[in-house]
Amino acid sequence: MLPRSTHETFAQKLYQTFKNHKRFVKPKLSRSDFTICHYAGDVTYQTELFLDKNKDYVIAEHQALLGASGCSFVSGLFPLLSDDSSKSSKFSSIGSRFKQQLQSLLETLSSTEPHYIRCVKPNSLLKPAIFENQNVLQQLRCGGVMEAIRISCAGYPTRRTFLEFIDRFGILAPDVLTGSSDEITAVRRLLEKVDLQGYQVGKTKVFLRSGQMAELDARRNEVLGRSANLIQRKVRSFLAKKSFIALRRSAVQIQTVCRGELARRVYQGLRREAASLKIQTRYRMHNARKAYTELSASALTIQSSLRGMAARKEIHFRRQTRAAIIIQTRCRQFLARLDYSRTRKAAITTQCFWRGKVARKELRKLKLAARETGALQAAKNKLEKQVEELTWRLQLEKRMRADLEESKSQENAKLQAALQEVQQQYKETKDTLVKEREAAKKVAEIAPVIKEVPVIDTELMNKLRDENDKLKTLVSSLEKKIDDTEKKYDETNKISEERLKKAMDAESKIDDLNMAMLRLQEKISNMETDEKVQRQALLSTPVRSMSEHLSIPIVPKNLENGYHEAEEPKGTPKCTPCP
Repeated sequence: MLPRSTHETFAQKLYQTFKNHKRFVKPKLSRSDFTICHYAGDVTYQTELFLDKNKDYVIAEHQALLGASGCSFVSGLFPLLSDDSSKSSKFSSIGSRFKQQLQSLLETLSSTEPHYIRCVKPNSLLKPAIFENQNVLQQLRCGGVMEAIRISCAGYPTRRTFLEFIDRFGILAPDVLTGSSDEITAVRRLLEKVDLQGYQVGKTKVFLRSGQMAELDARRNEVLGRSANLIQRKVRSFLAKKSFIALRRSAVQIQTVCRGELARRVYQGLRREAASLKIQTRYRMHNARKAYTELSASALTIQSSLRGMAARKEIHFRRQTRAAIIIQTRCRQFLARLDYSRTRKAAITTQCFWRGKVARKELRKLKLAARETGALQAAKNKLEKQVEELTWRLQLEKRMRADLEESKSQENAKLQAALQEVQQQYKETKDTLVKEREAAKKVAEIAPVIKEVPVIDTELMNKLRDENDKLKTLVSSLEKKIDDTEKKYDETNKISEERLKKAMDAESKIDDLNMAMLRLQEKISNMETDEKVQRQALLSTPVRSMSEHLSIPIVPKNLENGYHEAEEPKGTPKCTPCP
């Protein structure tokens, strides 16, 4: 309507009027653009050519002419405007027409009950069986489907009539349906019994929230499952009981028949066995009685004759032995008295001397053993300390050797790298010298007059010679260092070899010391066993009692064996060795 206005002035007016509006945003980078926050997302509009396009209107005469066209497509593109709109404004802009169309659409929507069909594009490739999740979700959000689902979930999406609800969920509370009550009260009682919350009861329907229908169905399925299980259990128990009773009857009948037959057979076998036993007893009794009578008669005759002969022989033997015993007793008594008087004196004297000697020997041995055990224990402790010191030294020497080898290898690597660098420098200087000499020769051949005044060449030559001398001195110093390091390496090798030998000797010494320790321990154990045996031999009382009882001088010859060998004087009977 304002002819001097531009897109920038239009944008400025928009910024001023809608700067506090929540749906209107001014972009940071552009001066003439503006952004509107729609439901589906933010949309940025450019104000360039905005006013020109809005002014692009159709003249009323032209619109009436095209609207009256016989072609339905052309007449549909230019519909006739209402009289109010034509009177109110001289010309109709695109914005005003768009506003009118929106208003008419809202009027039609408010007068009808619309049902929306929303088409969702699954992918941008236009190929079947491919779903782009993000794209589909964005379309659903922009179309308001997600919001509609959220609203329906927040409300009461499930609706059922009273009859349908009672018919379906009456199983959950059968007590509610027994009384004579109307549908609304029955439904309310059923819902209270089920302990459901958040529902609403209308005039003809029950309104449930999202998820409550699924909960009721789950409870209904549980009840149906329990009842089905109960029916199955009862039917199966009835069938099993019936089959069990029939089986038990048949089994009892079979058992009675079999047991009767077995009892009859067992009874017949027992009767036969009893009869055969009676016959056998009678026959054996007759045979035994006959044999016994014959044997008793013959035995009596033999016994009487044998006993008479034995009694006669025994009487004769007793008379002879009695006479011999009397003679022997007199003779032995005389001889024993003589021997006893002699041997008693000799035995007492020898026993006294011998026992004193043995006791002194045992005392000496015990003292020596005590000293040896103390010395062996001290030697053992010393050897253990020496072994620990040698092992510690061995470990130290091994560590030192490893460290020396690592340091030598590092020094050799550094020296070799320095030598190579010096050699390369030496070669480069040599090459440069050769090249300069060749260049000087060529110059001399070309211009022989300049030979007399070689100022620049001599300076370069002197510099190169100085550098060459320096390099030679560096090479000689490096060679000396290498020789010194080789000498040091040889010396360290020798030292390490000597230390290795020492370590090997120490290891052999350790092994010898361990063997010596084992031998000493064996000796100590043997000494302890010998001491125990000797003490047992000294404290053994059976020998003394035997010697005193027999009054024979018994002298222990070898105590290290497990028994005593007796040495008797001449003229006395020898005694067997004691255990």
